[in-house]
This record gives sequence, structure tokens and C-alpha cells, in this order.
Amino acid sequence: MFEPFWKEVGDDATVKISGWEKMSYTSSCDDDICWFLEPEFANEVARLHRIVNNAATDGRYIIVGVGSTQMIHATLHALASIELRHPVNVVSAAPYYSMYPGIVDLMKSGLYHWAGDAAAFRGDDNFIELVCSPNNPDGTIRHAILGKEAGKRVHDMAYYWPHYSPMRGPADHDIMLFTLSKATGHAGTRIGWALVKNKEVAREMAKFITLNTIGVSKDSQVRAATILKVISDGYEFPKPNGAPQFFHFGQHKLAYRWRRLRRAVQESGQFILPRFSPEFCEFFKEYAETYPGFAWLRCEDQKINDCEDFFKRINVLTRSGKHFGFDE
Repeated sequence: MFEPFWKEVGDDATVKISGWEKMSYTSSCDDDICWFLEPEFANEVARLHRIVNNAATDGRYIIVGVGSTQMIHATLHALASIELRHPVNVVSAAPYYSMYPGIVDLMKSGLYHWAGDAAAFRGDDNFIELVCSPNNPDGTIRHAILGKEAGKRVHDMAYYWPHYSPMRGPADHDIMLFTLSKATGHAGTRIGWALVKNKEVAREMAKFITLNTIGVSKDSQVRAATILKVISDGYEFPKPNGAPQFFHFGQHKLAYRWRRLRRAVQESGQFILPRFSPEFCEFFKEYAETYPGFAWLRCEDQKINDCEDFFKRINVLTRSGKHFGFDE
């Protein structure tokens, strides 16, 4: 979806790494928490968040991981490790990200396990609530639904960027997860990061990544830093020839796709899509629509019992609601 933008950017986003560079495990940073964090990547992460103003970075530790999936594993391990009772229940309000159950239970850890829909959770204060906001799959802004005086919360903010959702000011949570794949489209680079308040939690997260993959690819971090720098430069130092700016490009692309999808759904009369009211975006400085990366489609036709199967027969790939804590 974003490839045309990066083609137009051209050499500004090109990275050259010589055969003798970046050979060691360790980075050149003096960070005693995340020893494998490349300084230029950390600087560009903080810079972009400051420009977009979507997340507080002051007083936070930046932890880098192999995509958001490893960041979730590292976060759950860190939070559960400091608990006295195990396994810790991991929950998220339905419809939740379809990969959460598999990610949580993959390790078959004795420290934590998947406990389903947060709205249906009837346990005690021994829980971790995953809050995806804007939410995958339905695009809504989410808040924790379990009591703040108990348990722990992890905010998965992969889609809290201006091309998907109006910016409402900087999020300020204990643990916030982001990923390059959703921010810029570079899924293959496999880079995610966390902004963490608590030093010991950050240390445990870095320890997990150390034992799991002995750090994170320097090459990927250098490329990610270059990509983020191009986006930030486009807004801090706009070119006089009206060169495209990434978030404007992304919003335009998503708006076009959503208009086409809504028109098709309306003409079919068989399905319902979420509706979003325009909100003032502090980044674009105007009222903006919400354009989620996914469409949460509900079938209204009583003759269709399995929405995924219906679309598969007409060569449209979807994922069934049953994977998100709903029905088919």
C-alpha cells in the first residue's frame, strides 16, 4: 500500500552497510538497560513521536524488538516474572487482535496464559490486560475495562498514527508498543519498539530479548532509523517542490480505499461496517476521519452463516470473527 511513496522517495531512504560494519553483537550505545539498541534508531523513534505527538517519551526507556510480536512476548514475560502467583491471566476485550491468543500461549509458559475476553473475565487482580488502541480489527479507540487499581495493562498502539486515526494528543501509559510495519509499511524489516516507564520492567524485557535472540538486528535498526528520519524530515524540513509527506500520502490512500469499500458494502445491502465520527486531529490541525488498517465487517444476510466462507468463494480473503472472540 505504501510502496509507491517509498519509490518516489528514492535514494533518500536507501541504506548502504559495508561488509565490515555492524559485525558485533553489541551496539555503540551506552544504555545499561537495552544494550543492543542502536543510538540512531532510538533518536529517530523519540524524534518521530515528538513530531507526531502521539506518545510521551520523556522519562521512558526505549526497548527494541523483532517486530511487535517479540515485544508482546517480552512484555508478558517481564510483567509476569515480577508477580508472586502464576500463571497470570492475560485478557483483552473482544473483538481483540486475532493473534493475541496464539502469541500468549505459544510458549506454553508457566508464568502466564490466555484467559480470553476481558469483558467476561471474573478472576481476581492477577491479570494483564492487553489494550489495542486503535483496535485491530474494528478501529475503535480503546481504554482498559478492568479496574485500574488491580492487575497490569499493556497498550498496543501499533495503529496510533495520523494516517489511520486522528491524533488526540500524546498517549501516556506505563507500557506502549509500536511497530514499523504498521507505521511505515516496512513489515519485512521486523522492527518493533516499546516505551516503558518502569526501569525494572524495561530491564526484564531486554533480558528476555537477549536470551531469545541475543539482541536485535543492527542492519534492521539502521534501516528503520533511515525510514523514520525520512518521515520526520518531510515535516520538519519540507521541500519547496511540494514533495509528498508520508502521513498525508497514507491518509489519502486509506481514504480512497475506504470510500470504495463503503460504496460497495452499501450497494450490496448485505453487510455493515463501523461508522466513525470526524474528530479534530492535533497533527493535521483539522477535523479528520478514521481509516483503520482493517475493516470489521458484519453480515446481515440471514442466508450467510459463515462470512469468511462466503468471501472465500468469491476470491476475497478475510479472517473469521471467531478468531477475534466473536462468531462467524
